[in-house]
Amino acid sequence: MISEIKKLLDGYYSWLRGRTTLREVNEDWVEITTPFLDRHNDYLQIYAQARNGVILLTDDNYILEDLRNSGCELDSDKRQELLKLTLNGFGVNLDSGALTTRATSNNFAQKKHNLIQAMIAVNDLFYTARPFVRSLFLEEVASWFEQREIRYTERVKFSGKSGYDHVFDFVVPHSRSKPERIIKAINRPNRAAVEALILSWVDTRETRREDSRAYAFLNDSDEKPQRDLTDALENYEVRVVQWSIRDRFATELAA
Repeated sequence: MISEIKKLLDGYYSWLRGRTTLREVNEDWVEITTPFLDRHNDYLQIYAQARNGVILLTDDNYILEDLRNSGCELDSDKRQELLKLTLNGFGVNLDSGALTTRATSNNFAQKKHNLIQAMIAVNDLFYTARPFVRSLFLEEVASWFEQREIRYTERVKFSGKSGYDHVFDFVVPHSRSKPERIIKAINRPNRAAVEALILSWVDTRETRREDSRAYAFLNDSDEKPQRDLTDALENYEVRVVQWSIRDRFATELAA
């Protein structure tokens, strides 16, 4: 198992290096194009500026501006609170609408990783094609846990084998009869979100209890997730829970 996971991680690092490009946009800023996709299937880009030994990393207002242009406003107190909680989990700040973080030469890789993961998480958390939706998917999952008396902890950060930190939405602790269950709620099941979860799980699983299990809660309220996405999750031993049939999993999560 260790050799298999090591091979997967080596492949991930090679993919990440090979698909990352740099472009100098002016004398002060460098544009970093990553292999991670946004909801438009465009590559996510961040910008870096080095000054006095500190490297500023920013999305240049892209994520929140894109959400607003799609009709998703973050003007309520509840959504602002959830946005702040999400960003804090990744150590990312909000500066005049931009997602930002500061790095040094020693922690640049971790900070860049955190910013990309925060961009994906915020986009998935808040985006909806229906402006009249009353609650966010993450809130719906938490509410269901409480209704079914499933014990959980929210927004848990684990360090992976690579040394990178990964944030998961919920953890159900192990019991006498059941293992630790690590859960990610994906509002819009797409390639970027699924790849991010798989990579987080592959990097993290070796540092957790041997019997720990991963779950992906997929919102299928508008459309059924594509088969290749659910197959990819299951191939990496991530248990798929489609929201429409969630009650089938209540017993194994509550125990």
